[in-house]
Amino acid sequence: METEKEIQAIIEIMVKDQKVRKVLATQSFKLFFGAYLGHYIKYPFADFHFEMFNLAQDENNKTIVIMGARNSAKSTIMNTALSIWSVLGEPKMKFVVIASRTQLKAKQHFMNMRKELESNILLKNDLGPLKTEDSQWGTSIVLSKYDAQITFASAEQSLRGMRYKQYRPDLLIVDDIEDSDSVRTIDGRNQTYSWLTEDAIPAGDLENLRVVLLGTLLHEDSVIMRFKKDIEAKRRNGIFCNYPLMDATGKILWKAKYPNLAAVEAERMRVGNEKAFTQEFLLRIVSDHERVIHPEWIQYGECPMPTTANRYRGAFIGVDPAISEEKKSACTAMIVAKVFGWGKDTKIYIQPYPINERIGLPTIIERAKYLYSNYNVKTIYVEDVGFQKGLVQVLQEKRYPALGVRPQGDKRARLALISHHIKNGTVQFAPRGNEEVVMQIVNFGSENYMDLADALSMLVSEVMAEGSTYCPFPDIHGPDDPESGDDDNSRPITYGLLKKKF
Repeated sequence: METEKEIQAIIEIMVKDQKVRKVLATQSFKLFFGAYLGHYIKYPFADFHFEMFNLAQDENNKTIVIMGARNSAKSTIMNTALSIWSVLGEPKMKFVVIASRTQLKAKQHFMNMRKELESNILLKNDLGPLKTEDSQWGTSIVLSKYDAQITFASAEQSLRGMRYKQYRPDLLIVDDIEDSDSVRTIDGRNQTYSWLTEDAIPAGDLENLRVVLLGTLLHEDSVIMRFKKDIEAKRRNGIFCNYPLMDATGKILWKAKYPNLAAVEAERMRVGNEKAFTQEFLLRIVSDHERVIHPEWIQYGECPMPTTANRYRGAFIGVDPAISEEKKSACTAMIVAKVFGWGKDTKIYIQPYPINERIGLPTIIERAKYLYSNYNVKTIYVEDVGFQKGLVQVLQEKRYPALGVRPQGDKRARLALISHHIKNGTVQFAPRGNEEVVMQIVNFGSENYMDLADALSMLVSEVMAEGSTYCPFPDIHGPDDPESGDDDNSRPITYGLLKKKF
């Protein structure tokens, strides 16, 4: 990779010779930027800027995700410059789409791009004419000489069916499609993620489409963090890059702009909000003091094989039922835990993929029966308020070990009561499949729905109460299939049931 001095020397040659400039600029993204768009950068580049140029230059990188600090020039390089070079330069893209959070933001990008193309004299003289035309989409720029179009869209509109002549989008640049409001709830995050993965990306030329996702750190479950996790888990092909103002060791990444800690502190004072600075400049999640469960408390662990030697107590279900199937109603939540040991030695392993659906009573019963059989469950704890009494009675009549639990205090207080069990590792979560549970408990109060959090609170509280002392009773057995009446294949009933029956 060329040093900045070598690049500067090449650019000086390019300034004097138009033919050399045109050839090199169309072939090299960073030389194109240096020749025509250098006025955007007031400070010498950092190493991570050159890394961005190289990632964008390599067309084998079909998905590039960049989480960068505010004012780190990521949008200037990977949005403004890349979109122009991809059309005018060697990639020869035909249909570029730049997506923003809102239509207002898309319009701003459109106006800025149009002004650049119409006022950049050197660029027009070398690679023009760059006369721009409006398209049928309204916020688009048509470059007739290159038979290409740049369209500016928002996450508020559908991109399905979008074409320029015979071309579907071959470059999708997604820049800050989330804000503090959109990431506040799971519904908002899901909506943005669905728009990108189910609408925007499928609208492109899937054989040739390149996707560039840009943003900062707004939430641990934001779209950019979901892509990061998918790439690291190899569920999605792509490259993820993280460029904070200063890394965890205290190293400043853009020394030309922030030469020392005093400059960093000046930026912090300018922002004036410690949480915003830490998350959007240092790219570190800040736990709210008002949080009941902090993200750093969550511990993940693989559930061991159940054996007598490791004091396996059994599997338990916590159910927070809701019978409405309306879109905005609460969900029925069912969480399964496998439990080992008693008292202070208890270990509770939360099983993956809990049920969290808007379903009616018959389906609730079917889900409970499925989990009971699949996990060989000892006890089903059901929140026993209002109509839930009927669910407990139905399950008991069908000879399932259902126990009604009357909740004490509000939802927040109940979650607080089990918080120390989460913090000290008594409760551990399966490494995959518990993302939604974790999201609800670490963001309790800011999410619209907290049904999984409530089911977890009840389940852990009951399991800990049941196992406060070692079970002195021999196993008492019930039927393997409660509805079959077949007592030959038996299963132990829990200590919790014994306490309530005797």
